[in-house]
Amino acid sequence: MADVVSMPKLGFDMAEGTLVRWVRAEGETIAKSSVLAEIETDKATVEVESAYEGVVLRQLVKEGDIVPVNTPIAIIGAAGEAVDLKALGLQAAAGAEAAPAAVSAPAKAAETRPAASIDDKQAPRDVFIQPSEEEALMPEGVRVSPLARRMAKEGGIDLRKVKGSGPYGRIVKADIEAYWEAAPKVEERAVMPAGETVRLERQVDQVVSLSRLRSAIGRRMVEAKQQVPHFYVTHEYNMTALMALRKQINGYVSEQEKISVNDFIVKAAALALRVFPNLNASLDEKKNEVVRHGSIHVGVAVAVENGLLTVVCREADRKPLRQIAVEVKAMVGRVQAGKVRPEDIEGSTFSTSNLGMFDVEHFIAIINPPEAAILAIGSVKEVPVVENGEVKPGMRMKATLSVDHRVSDGVEAARFLQELAKYLEEPLRLLV
Repeated sequence: MADVVSMPKLGFDMAEGTLVRWVRAEGETIAKSSVLAEIETDKATVEVESAYEGVVLRQLVKEGDIVPVNTPIAIIGAAGEAVDLKALGLQAAAGAEAAPAAVSAPAKAAETRPAASIDDKQAPRDVFIQPSEEEALMPEGVRVSPLARRMAKEGGIDLRKVKGSGPYGRIVKADIEAYWEAAPKVEERAVMPAGETVRLERQVDQVVSLSRLRSAIGRRMVEAKQQVPHFYVTHEYNMTALMALRKQINGYVSEQEKISVNDFIVKAAALALRVFPNLNASLDEKKNEVVRHGSIHVGVAVAVENGLLTVVCREADRKPLRQIAVEVKAMVGRVQAGKVRPEDIEGSTFSTSNLGMFDVEHFIAIINPPEAAILAIGSVKEVPVVENGEVKPGMRMKATLSVDHRVSDGVEAARFLQELAKYLEEPLRLLV
């Protein structure tokens, strides 16, 4: 019997997602764990893998559709197998034959247009999708693909000035790129001769729409700061031994296995959380309970264009440093390439945010709900320190723990930072 694939819930606060691109077309064979489609959430564009193997018998939604979570999006079965929507319980969602169970556009935008994939290849003439709400509100009948719309927003391009080359004048990726290349470039100003006055041209304000990711970050952080009673504890660490050990280890491993300071911190934090499980926890307000997680999944904040994502190193307390380094590098690479997987960014139980590479001495981070704490890490700096009454050079690093006061208190946070010092200041503990 055929299997139904539904829009996955990629985060505890996700309500819907946009089906950006079908990676497997109808009639194509797909293996279990192969990528079926790309879904855009508030956080990122995520590759969704199939939990089944067989043939893609039916796509129930179209590229560009906004689909509520748990809504059927595709049917996978054996080659030649007949699709009985009623037998699969999809009659209400799919209509008489194949109406998609997706969010429809407003009634005033009911005119149809040809579909186009994310790479803007020509779509079949007999395939139509409803214009999105945003697209329908554009003046003068402008039509634009999801990718082209996103590129235009990020580049501050007025879509009314772009000529579309897609079906029925639809603006596609190539049109945005061509417009950008043809736009006049800012020339370098000539050096002002002595005694002359420069007439300053009026500068024009640029209005940039918030991306879905930036909007989601803003919403989540406002909720966190308003609803979570934060408190902060800072500790300074002696990093001399760790920096020397890191240099030694990296002399013996490949480039891909080289260990960063942050890899040491992820491992050390995970081991410290074993001793303080109350900080590896989430607050369930509805049940008035604290859930102390059995596994330790450490989130690592990664900067991306227009926002921030957290990749998750799972079971970090049980993995060797080299494995942590390889896994985190791979996840960061997928995030930067736009090929992130759901498991890369979901399920963290404790988070870290490191601005050390930007020469930041100290900062505080906002807790990532529903987690109970987050560790903000500054730069490792060579500074003068006093030892036995003498001033000597030393390597120091500051880290600040932000904690939900409903879950923990200052004494426990301070003791956690002391436990962390055991591993950062005696780093051989991390290797045994």
